[in-house]
Amino acid sequence: MGSTNNKNPMRLPDDFIKLIEQKIGSAAAFLASLRQPPATSIRLNPSKKTSAFDAHEQVPWHPSGRYLEERPVFTLDPLFHAGTYYVQEASSMLLYQALLQTVDLNRNLKVLDLCAAPGGKSTLLAGALSQGSFLLANEVIRKRIEPLQHNLTKWGSQNVLISNHDPEDFLPLKGFFDVVCVDAPCSGEGLFRKDPQAVDEWSLEHVDHCSARQKRILMGARDLVTEGGVLIYSTCTFNEEENDNNIQWLCQQGGFEAVELTVVPAWGLTKTAFGYQCYPHLVKGEGFFLSVMRRTSAVAKTKTKLKPTESAVPLAKKDRELIEPWIAEHERFSFFQKPNNEIVAVPNELKENYALVSGALKRRSSGLVIGSLKQRNFIPSHALALSEIIDPDLPGVSLEKEQALHYLRKDDIEISHPGKGWHLVRFEGFNLGWVKLLGNRYNNYLPNEWRIRMDIDKP
Repeated sequence: MGSTNNKNPMRLPDDFIKLIEQKIGSAAAFLASLRQPPATSIRLNPSKKTSAFDAHEQVPWHPSGRYLEERPVFTLDPLFHAGTYYVQEASSMLLYQALLQTVDLNRNLKVLDLCAAPGGKSTLLAGALSQGSFLLANEVIRKRIEPLQHNLTKWGSQNVLISNHDPEDFLPLKGFFDVVCVDAPCSGEGLFRKDPQAVDEWSLEHVDHCSARQKRILMGARDLVTEGGVLIYSTCTFNEEENDNNIQWLCQQGGFEAVELTVVPAWGLTKTAFGYQCYPHLVKGEGFFLSVMRRTSAVAKTKTKLKPTESAVPLAKKDRELIEPWIAEHERFSFFQKPNNEIVAVPNELKENYALVSGALKRRSSGLVIGSLKQRNFIPSHALALSEIIDPDLPGVSLEKEQALHYLRKDDIEISHPGKGWHLVRFEGFNLGWVKLLGNRYNNYLPNEWRIRMDIDKP
């Protein structure tokens, strides 16, 4: 028995179909949904509010989620490059409900996204948390750090650090976090209609392998949650080995209890023994599983005194005066200079958290890189241009869409502006990057790794 998608021919493994039939009975509607094109959805950035998608259907479980009627070429939308939205599968936005219903989002929380790349969950968390909260976005696989950093830079949050560590490396931070999110690597059953390679890689043995790896991750994550805090577990798969069975196993270890959420019947979610399942024939989204567990017991915290390993030093007063005009509410931040001359901004209320993480983890960022100093001149960073802390009254150059795309390709364009020096490039009021005006010419300071490489002139 198999399933064929006419637009993207695919034969599903017989063992997979048997598992689905065991869970839901007749699989006809489920299999038919895999022949349909997946929905396209985005999540708007609350700190970069655009009205461009006001007319689009809202994702029911996230106020900033929007469905698009068809999938556009996002590369050709300057608003995408400005970080006004993130392209995210709708089902995975259920993380917002897990947060909203289990923690006080008005409090300043300490949150860890343990398996963060490419950044969908991290940007959702950053958009939901209070300004004084602290988010650590961690990714185990080194080569996935770059896309994670890229997406978080576009999002522009001021209170996020990025790290590259295995779960076991976090032991010095036992009991530190109010929320730990584990979007676990899985067999990818929920992505079959979007990723044919996931079908080719699937087998019962692969499911067992994923389940064992997920247990190891959960064991590394469980003691990082403070008493009363929550551990949010999710996968993009359907089988019980990777979902309910893992949650049951964790609860049997002691210290956690599963938390029920209030869900609207019209959402189409399926309640399972320990969580909530999205099936593509019942929701407007892909396959997804989510479970929330609350820590019911105290955690024996590490007694080792953590000493920051950061070699950055506080910025000298005379240098701080050079950069303060670039930063809105600059008095809220401390500034540090790294050995490579980069300057990072750290919210004053988060300095202690940053120091603790610095003492526990070697491979992590130090704060929001806002630029560097060169011979008493401040060179602003691309991250500053896209950040929410930049002074909105800095001089800028506004471009129409075609001009903006050519700027993003680093093509030569006409810029008619009487000013000189550093200017922000803006599209519909949103920052895209920097140019330095030099009278009758300019320098484009968009980093090469950020530029558009596709042909933007083809219809």
